[in-house]
Amino acid sequence: MKVVAIIQARMGSSRLPGKVLRLLDGITVLELIVERLSECRTLHEIVVATSVSEKDDAVAKEMERLNIAVFRGDEKDVLDRYYRAATLTKADAVLRITGDCPLIDPEVVDAVVESFVKRYPSLQYSSNIHPPTFPDGLDVEVFSYEALEQAWKEATSPFEREHVTPYIHSKPHMFAKANVGSSEDYSRLRWTLDEEEDYLFLSALIDKAREWGINPRLATLEHWIHILEQYPQLTELNSGIVRNAGSAITK
Repeated sequence: MKVVAIIQARMGSSRLPGKVLRLLDGITVLELIVERLSECRTLHEIVVATSVSEKDDAVAKEMERLNIAVFRGDEKDVLDRYYRAATLTKADAVLRITGDCPLIDPEVVDAVVESFVKRYPSLQYSSNIHPPTFPDGLDVEVFSYEALEQAWKEATSPFEREHVTPYIHSKPHMFAKANVGSSEDYSRLRWTLDEEEDYLFLSALIDKAREWGINPRLATLEHWIHILEQYPQLTELNSGIVRNAGSAITK
């Protein structure tokens, strides 16, 4: 089974424009995501899906520099972007990652992918967000190409087209699904990048990792948790932002 990671990313975020090309640990957010996903055992290919908008030329240029394939499509119809990228790469299963998750964890990704592969084809969708028990920013969704194609053909609402998977996970009678949970509930933690406060938090957390001799590009969930246990004040930098507050806005 060919599993393709598709990262949706664009420059036009309403809350934090250009966030995917901001620097963390001296590299862009997108490069950090790619580096961390490259550590996964279960992925066969990584693709970035961005829009045809002129402002996203910068995203395409960055991926060209990194030798990562890019698919460019409709700015609002992200579901169409995913379907066409998955079709071009001949994916059997798709890992959905958003461009605001610079600390995406390879071990978590592998756990969700493995939960899917082991039960496919009886299982069509697996995630770690229904319900969430991992920090916001470690969100993982895996689904079959067949489920993606059916959603692409049948989803009609703007919300379903913008957010790719609502059509799939809202229909358990059509698409059997599973959820991978953490041994401890960390869902209160916010490691995503949607606001300026998030950028300040992530920068400070990564700086602490470097001070401790931990490579942020390889750091695990356990590494980050250990740092935050020693420096709990870091979480105050972006506390108070509601999880998924921007869910009605395309990444």
